[in-house]
Amino acid sequence: MTPLPATVPGIVRTRVRAALRRPDRASRTAPLTPEETEQRALLLRLMSLLLQYPDAGLAAARPVLTAAVGALPPSPAAGHLAEFTAWFTGQETDALERHYVEMFDLRRKSSLYLTYYLHGDTRRRGMALLTLAQRYRAAGWETDGGELPDHLPVVLEFAALTGPGRGEAPLRQHRRGIELIHRALTDAASPYLHVLAALIALLPPPTEADLRAVAELAAEGPPNEDVGIDPYGAHGAGEFAPPGSFVPPEQAPPTLAPPSAAHRQEDL
Repeated sequence: MTPLPATVPGIVRTRVRAALRRPDRASRTAPLTPEETEQRALLLRLMSLLLQYPDAGLAAARPVLTAAVGALPPSPAAGHLAEFTAWFTGQETDALERHYVEMFDLRRKSSLYLTYYLHGDTRRRGMALLTLAQRYRAAGWETDGGELPDHLPVVLEFAALTGPGRGEAPLRQHRRGIELIHRALTDAASPYLHVLAALIALLPPPTEADLRAVAELAAEGPPNEDVGIDPYGAHGAGEFAPPGSFVPPEQAPPTLAPPSAAHRQEDL
């Protein structure tokens, strides 16, 4: 992939490091010009950053990110990112953090962990995570270990770095989950819907089967296995148990052991 020009700010550059640089055969055959491939990579990297937790460092970089979005060539994806950064730059940091947690940590239908939508709380999800991590290593990339490999910002960085062929394969595989996240954010009137809309603008259009599957997923939720614990408890569809809701059980009274035979003899 053509490296980004030196004028691109450092905050926009990847947080995924190269373990081994290999040519991407799929990207060499992609029907995109080098300039289009470069702009697509920049869009994906910006999406990755904007979907990360808005800590103090990311909040401080908002002017740089907004300028990078404003410098993008006109496109539907760039327009959606501009809509988002217009809101993003005007919020207080603590308000951004609360909104992010509410949208992505407390709601099942807008979680950023993509394998959840395909496999739910089943044993197959563990295998899917392992397969995704192996895909990264096979392409010569390793994450920093701070997030699971199916976290959408990580998947977006991999796509930007590896190219539109095999790099974007995980995004295409999880197309239905991405569509569901977008629907959930739209229903919640969250400005993050624009970042998902920008991503969807880069993906192939959904098929009729995709749309039916998304509707079914929205109505019934992902697959689930009864493995001895309900990860969401009884706090309503679409939400995790809120922080602080766990109440430890009362301590059981001490167990009184029966007196030993020697003690019984002494009592006689």
